[in-house]
Amino acid sequence: MRTKEQVAGILAALEAEYPMADCTLEERDPWKLLVQVRLAAQCTDARVNQVTPALFEKYPDCFAMAKADIADVEEYIRSCGFYHGKARDIVLQANQLVDRFGGRVPDRMEDLLTLAGVGRKSANLILGDVYNLPGAVVVDTHCIRLSNRMGLVDDEKDPPKIEKQLRAILPPEKSNDFCHRLVIHGRAVCTARKPACEKCCCAPFCKTLNR
Repeated sequence: MRTKEQVAGILAALEAEYPMADCTLEERDPWKLLVQVRLAAQCTDARVNQVTPALFEKYPDCFAMAKADIADVEEYIRSCGFYHGKARDIVLQANQLVDRFGGRVPDRMEDLLTLAGVGRKSANLILGDVYNLPGAVVVDTHCIRLSNRMGLVDDEKDPPKIEKQLRAILPPEKSNDFCHRLVIHGRAVCTARKPACEKCCCAPFCKTLNR
């Protein structure tokens, strides 16, 4: 684990390097973002952003999606991969929102986790990006890789355990943006195949380079 000073250094370096820390999924409507998050599983955000305008034109809200034919939804999202399961979850999820929450995307982790296709990663993204709740930690593949390389967690691969460890060391008001910055940094510099340590803003604080 890094010291408090090293954690603060990593946070400051990423903030300076990537001052804009927005989610790369484009929708900000709660329901539409929830759909995009489900579609983004094992698919690029860029592809999801390309596919969803037509989907949302046909189904503009969860009330419309709740009445959708799953086979029709599949045709809109086919290029996102795993479209059978994703279409099933999206339609079921819409029905759950209508029946149990009056069409409103809930703002509690416990409620979000009852929705079809929603895990802790998706729920944390909604809580952080839509409801701006402090302490949201989105553990995706970039977060897993970078938090281990930097030494923010101790050789841990289990997402719930990583989330718990990061919550313990990150300022709650910074955690959501921090996770978005890890995604950007993981794509641009600290890649899975070959990290560019020589140009990494976090190099002075990284466990990999400072063992």
